[in-house]
Amino acid sequence: MTEAVSTKVSARARTVPQEWLDQNREEALEPDLPIIDPHHHLWDFPKSRYQLDEMLADAGDGHNVRKTVFIECTSQWRADGPEEMRPVGETEYANGIAAMSASGDYGDCRVAAGIVGYADLRLGGAVEDVLQAHINAGGGRFRGTRHSISFDPSPAIHNSHVGAPPDMYHDPAFQDGFRALGRMGLSFEAWLYHPQLDELAFLVEAFPDNAIVLNHVGGPLGVGPYEGRQKELFPAWKAGVEKVAASGDNVCVKLGGLGMPVNGFGFQDRAVPPSSQELADTWRPYVETCIEAFGPNRCMFESNFPVDKVSGSYRTYWNAFKRLASGASDAEKAAMFHDVAARFYKI
Repeated sequence: MTEAVSTKVSARARTVPQEWLDQNREEALEPDLPIIDPHHHLWDFPKSRYQLDEMLADAGDGHNVRKTVFIECTSQWRADGPEEMRPVGETEYANGIAAMSASGDYGDCRVAAGIVGYADLRLGGAVEDVLQAHINAGGGRFRGTRHSISFDPSPAIHNSHVGAPPDMYHDPAFQDGFRALGRMGLSFEAWLYHPQLDELAFLVEAFPDNAIVLNHVGGPLGVGPYEGRQKELFPAWKAGVEKVAASGDNVCVKLGGLGMPVNGFGFQDRAVPPSSQELADTWRPYVETCIEAFGPNRCMFESNFPVDKVSGSYRTYWNAFKRLASGASDAEKAAMFHDVAARFYKI
């Protein structure tokens, strides 16, 4: 059954002062390049609000963001009803915002054109009822689920916001639920930390017919026992990413999610936010490794906003991504900024 939602979700969500972000204002690079942002959240938590207005303000800040994909974040779950059905409230909420955006009254960007929700796959075959409820609530926009297994024994590290146990991918009940997900033509978002990449490689190989995407370049850790050890740990992260990529063509990777405090780069603690060049220089080893391992046709740049907003503005992030892709061909850029996401999420 679905476990209690972690209170750490709202605890980590905080409003970033616009005055801090405005200290670094850059011109948008390649402003006409079409973008689908395949990973962002919407919420109204006690310490942070990020809804349609905030998303549109970011997406409209200089870059050509055409569509976006909403990813679950335990927002607006139902307060009542069967416990396993409560996450369907998040899809209802996201679809309401998507309908507002689709009206055209708020501009050309279509926010939440695709919706990824949460269902406890440990329900086994019974999860089909939950998934069908998501589909019904999604207005034709529901595309799949995320069931985070992000876990580390260190108390300094924020673990899965849905309370997943270690080694969940090997749980027979989870695997039954995962088969149901595939039968229904729905995709799976894999959010985990880099020491867990072998677990994902197993899942990719064991279920070649399931569409899977690795979130946030595989979650390289840089806090707690990993603090200050990025260079030392990089080879292990790289080997894990390469193993996942080689495990099957059914897996893609999202290039982003490296502005979170858990990555250990410390941008959120600076008096002045980093420039896009500094972000690109810092993230280059991770992004280039992923592109080389997966190929441009299995990579998609992502904002992970507003979580990553603690390290810079939306405009700065996409400038950094464009700097990282500066050596790519036009076709490769189109793939990583738009086409892979359009294909994977069927939007």
